Amino acid sequence: MSGVSFHDFSGGGPMPAALFARALPDMNGIRARALPIIEAVRTDGDTALRRFAREFDGVTDGKMSIRAEEAEFEAAAGQVPSEVLGAIEHAVRNVRRFHEAQRPGQMWLEEIEPGVWAGERHIPIESVACYVPRGKGAFPSVVNMTTVPAMVAGVPRIIIITPPGPDGRVDAATLVAARCVGVTEVYKCGGAQAVAAVAYGTESVPKCLKIVGPGSPWVVAAKSLLAHEIDPGIPAGPSESIILADETADGALAALDLLIEAEHGADSSAFLVTNGRRVAYAALEALPGYWRQMHPQRVAFSRAVLGGAHGGIVLTRDFADAIAFVNDYAPEHLEILAAEPMAVLGRIRNAGEVLLGEHTPITLGNYLLGPNAVLPTGRHARTVSPLSVLDYMKRSSVGYVTRSGYASLADDARRLAQYEGFDAHARAVSSSRRPSGG
Repeated sequence: MSGVSFHDFSGGGPMPAALFARALPDMNGIRARALPIIEAVRTDGDTALRRFAREFDGVTDGKMSIRAEEAEFEAAAGQVPSEVLGAIEHAVRNVRRFHEAQRPGQMWLEEIEPGVWAGERHIPIESVACYVPRGKGAFPSVVNMTTVPAMVAGVPRIIIITPPGPDGRVDAATLVAARCVGVTEVYKCGGAQAVAAVAYGTESVPKCLKIVGPGSPWVVAAKSLLAHEIDPGIPAGPSESIILADETADGALAALDLLIEAEHGADSSAFLVTNGRRVAYAALEALPGYWRQMHPQRVAFSRAVLGGAHGGIVLTRDFADAIAFVNDYAPEHLEILAAEPMAVLGRIRNAGEVLLGEHTPITLGNYLLGPNAVLPTGRHARTVSPLSVLDYMKRSSVGYVTRSGYASLADDARRLAQYEGFDAHARAVSSSRRPSGG
């Protein structure tokens, strides 16, 4: 069947647990190998970053500046085609507009009972490092998705960390996107060494409170190892998607969109899940034609995904079973192709993002739609939300109690404190308290 994995559950029955697994490497082994890299950055700072740039990124300039200089920004502006610059600016506008709508008010207070006020205050965190990968391509879209909500949240210091190319420079479109957003600090380091750099700080790279953005298994490993030094942000591993199609869907269109996330890499996961046999076979028939029009590397990636254990076509007994598969899988991206996609939405519990209808392919969500495309992977969508303005802010609880409100709370607070055995708690709301104000 065109080398595509075909999982036929049209007769019902349980689905194997292996179908819900992701193509993850041996993280214990990677963590063990990442430890000496992290320790080298902690002790040797910029010297270690330059050494790892030579070893891992092929940089030949032993005196490479760690921070991208103004001349590099200027040179990058002339290297990016005007139509690509226009697309980046369009994306920045939409992503900013969405996150501005998402931003919470500075503070809210609710009168819990007469004279008793309680609420929350939202405060931006002081610094964030936005990781922009480069290994499998250039990703100015990740610049937009990670830095724009930080800007909207009001984070005072926003930096970008990204691997340098062999020439010791940052990808031109990444620098152009950074300038479009308004970020001026871009540092040349990737992998585990980049996470260590922002966790500890080096001579050039500032220590940050949080790191966000997708990355390689080395980045994931370093984040877990350094979680005691820096907030690692939401889990963002290899790409994964489900195209959920009912029996009315266009199978060729479903196949077209199935390839979107499958082309990221051989470690991606991508499924077409449908109760329509006609849809499934139409998708199978369409895939070879699409592959003939793609770059060989992207064909190799998507063939590996769709022909392996972590992708392909799942044919279910009915649409309810298809929805159940989605909720159990908890995909990063979910695209719904159905006669009434909005009616299906209410039945979806677990997905990083839900894109409705044939005019809303995952591509639009990745670049221009507005919602953040940094999404939870590895079934974390069961409990974790997409990257948002709230990830760049923290909340402080706020309380204010008047004299009359205090009188209504004190006795019960004292009783609870006494029951739990806390003498000072109880005395603080006893007759010993004689405040002068109202």
